[in-house]
Amino acid sequence: MADAVIDLNADLGEGFGRWTLTDDEALLSVVTSANVACGFHAGDPSTMRRVCGWAAERGVRIGAQVSYRDLAGFGRRAMEVPPEELADEVAYQIGALEVFARAAGSRVSYVKPHGALYNRAVADAEQARAVAAGVVRAGELCGGPLPVLGLPGSELLRAAGEAGLPAVAEAFADRAYTAAGTLVPRGRPGAVVHDPEAVLARAVRMARERQVTAESGETVGVRARSLCVHGDTPGAAELAGRLRLALADAGVGIEPFTR
Repeated sequence: MADAVIDLNADLGEGFGRWTLTDDEALLSVVTSANVACGFHAGDPSTMRRVCGWAAERGVRIGAQVSYRDLAGFGRRAMEVPPEELADEVAYQIGALEVFARAAGSRVSYVKPHGALYNRAVADAEQARAVAAGVVRAGELCGGPLPVLGLPGSELLRAAGEAGLPAVAEAFADRAYTAAGTLVPRGRPGAVVHDPEAVLARAVRMARERQVTAESGETVGVRARSLCVHGDTPGAAELAGRLRLALADAGVGIEPFTR
């Protein structure tokens, strides 16, 4: 029996029309949870339908990856959205994905913000509460309180807990960490770890020891139930497969965090 258990999640459905970004089918053979773009930073109805169908066929949990309304900027640009409006937009995105998840014989099982919204909700309590409010509004449609996936110690997970939503912590094997346990901004050199061997070693250490080495060289605690595997880099599907094998070889069980 595995002495450690981790979920593997990846951002999927991040195409639009004829343009595709990730190898969704390949990644769905590796991950246990799929963060599906809901049309605000990427994705469109047909893409959402296809990815939900593939996920349902493989028993992969479907999560709504909600974002600021920023299709041109891939949801990575800072935006100022009033809290009530943001809550409505979060609920809208979840509801749209739930239609396709149900059509595939599944349901939306959790929510994870994307890009600028994810980073903003780490420290901005007001925006974090707005995201949680949107998740609450969509909860009844989706069969009950939806878990929220986010960075350990973030305002987002704090707001989720206060709103009565399950708060699930995640870690990133291919992203650099600060000494405070937050992600190094993508615009800074070294923010993304490109060495495959380093990514594999970091993933195993995070799952087994709950630790990672920050950019400063300090050891940082990372207590996470899910590990994010980025799918928008060259060779991502192959690396994800190797990562899953490395975790299994290290005695780590791979299981989704939702039913």
